[in-house]
Amino acid sequence: MDQIQRERGQLKPRRIGFVSTRFNGTDGVSLETRKWAQVLEELGHACFYFSGESDQPPERSHIVPRAHFRHPDIEAIQQVAFTARERPPQLTAQIHAFAAELKSALYQFCQAFEIELLIVENALTIPLNVPLGIALTELLAETSMPAIAHHHDFFWERQRFMVGCVWDYIDMAFPPHLPSLRHVVINSTAGEQLGFRNHTFSLLIPNVMDFDQPPPPPDAYSADLKQALGVREDEFLLLQPTRIIPRKAIEHAVELTGRLGLPATLVISHASGDEGDEYAQRVREYAALLNVRVVFASGRIASERGATPAGEKIYSLRDIYQRADLTTYPSTIEGFGNAFLEALYFRRPIVVNNYSVYNVDIKPKGFQVVEFDGFITRAVVDQARALLENPARGQAMAETNYALATKHYSYTMLARRLETLLAEAFGE
Repeated sequence: MDQIQRERGQLKPRRIGFVSTRFNGTDGVSLETRKWAQVLEELGHACFYFSGESDQPPERSHIVPRAHFRHPDIEAIQQVAFTARERPPQLTAQIHAFAAELKSALYQFCQAFEIELLIVENALTIPLNVPLGIALTELLAETSMPAIAHHHDFFWERQRFMVGCVWDYIDMAFPPHLPSLRHVVINSTAGEQLGFRNHTFSLLIPNVMDFDQPPPPPDAYSADLKQALGVREDEFLLLQPTRIIPRKAIEHAVELTGRLGLPATLVISHASGDEGDEYAQRVREYAALLNVRVVFASGRIASERGATPAGEKIYSLRDIYQRADLTTYPSTIEGFGNAFLEALYFRRPIVVNNYSVYNVDIKPKGFQVVEFDGFITRAVVDQARALLENPARGQAMAETNYALATKHYSYTMLARRLETLLAEAFGE
């Protein structure tokens, strides 16, 4: 980062507004927003936040409840918008009313914080909040304000958005085609699809970690982590560091744990998220069927350390990664793969499904992993077992992976590309 700061020349510091449905927790959008904001602030810019929920400093945040995708009014719209074939007139009126309310709030946000550029995090990408997408599109069309749309998950990548009665709004706002709006995608396939569908150029900026600053070693705080989660000291801890949703394909991690022939427990760090609890129940039932012990640890794992209402320790993601013996990442679909980068950052060996973005964008970089194609084979089990029984081998792989990740997915790379975007946006 010091080198980037020396190279940045005389670019003017800017007041930048991030916009999304929420900035809170450990979901991919919130995590990447924090990274972008950290890099931008280190480069001299000031960052502010508009959302329906925020863990950012209150003095720099503008919270509007209906901006959240889980607001009851927005959930009611979504329920009809993506199930009905014809749109009821009252739904149209409701969407326009909420869009007008949100647009007014966005204008207030921009004026109150003297925003010079907006960075829209996924709110013009996936239609979780249709009125917010419309509001943002109209604001940008009315003001020509420079803006960057940071796209994480497009609607065409999710089956649940392929049927409905709001296609006119999707064509208008997810994403919009506007001269002042620059598009950023997190994988090359998304960029190709965006160009094909929207005739829009995009810049590829993959997800990143601060590989220039290695994490500190484990400390005394997390020494009792296994005990707190009910994992015996003589057991291996396999970590599934994702939400519990179907595309994470956690059954593969359960199967792998059961087939190792070693004392092992699978720990799942995150909760179900916004897609219900039916899949979590499926994972529980599958684990019981295979007689595999699975710990659902979202109540004790968070982005930062803390305490539960009962006074029990809350451990950070750093803690759980550093105490894990092996990381499992069996996803079938990912926009990029934050958990993959986290495993590299914390120098953990990893078992990964050959999902499409990994296959196209990540695998060619030469990372050393235990890889499988859609199902767990005996060879995969043998490779994973060998890593657990020979930690030095896993550590050597992790060191190689860290060096590669520093080259391709560091904050330094992100800083260069963000400065390029801002220079283009402001003609500098």
